[in-house]
Amino acid sequence: MHPPKLNVKGIMFDLDGTILDTKPAYIEAARIALQTLGLKIPETAKLLEIPKRLEQKQPISDIVQRGTKDFLDLYLKTFYRIAASQTKPVPCVTETLETLSKKAKLAVITMRFMPKELIASELKQFNLDKYFAHIVTALDTAKPKPSPEALIKAVAAMDVQMCECVIVGDSVIDVAAGKAAGAKTVAVLSGLYTREELSKAKPDFLVDDIAKLPEILE
Repeated sequence: MHPPKLNVKGIMFDLDGTILDTKPAYIEAARIALQTLGLKIPETAKLLEIPKRLEQKQPISDIVQRGTKDFLDLYLKTFYRIAASQTKPVPCVTETLETLSKKAKLAVITMRFMPKELIASELKQFNLDKYFAHIVTALDTAKPKPSPEALIKAVAAMDVQMCECVIVGDSVIDVAAGKAAGAKTVAVLSGLYTREELSKAKPDFLVDDIAKLPEILE
């Protein structure tokens, strides 16, 4: 038996892994940083563990054998530099956002420490910027997700109530932020986290990607 559809007036989207496929950028940034520092480059799966660990404030010393601070500084600078050229939209994103924008107000919430204008520019290259009235980045908040601060700012900007909103993201952090804020939560499997990891976070819905959203949102 399927749970009832969510009736929402505002939809908050995580960026990386939810709207955009940033795995190639994560991998390339890690390889460049490790190679520059003369460190061993592990297999791809380990490289994709790095952003997950950083998001959850977990150590990466088993992946980066030494010079973690120097690595992180170079890794993040490289990621921000190459993200726009290394990312691509997840499948069916344009059609999905077109449909959803007729039902609710849309916003982007990202943990990237970048001005919102750069995020808008990155979305614009895929003609996706027009669907989002508001963008909240890590520069706009004192505390990143899982703090609800970014969600509170987005909801205020959209002029809707938190209980009328849903956050859609690929991370356990997105789900935690949504629960902390009092919003509904939808987890997607298009990012770095497994079904098992996301299931443990207990989102209201767990779907393959955002293409499934029109089926569960009224």
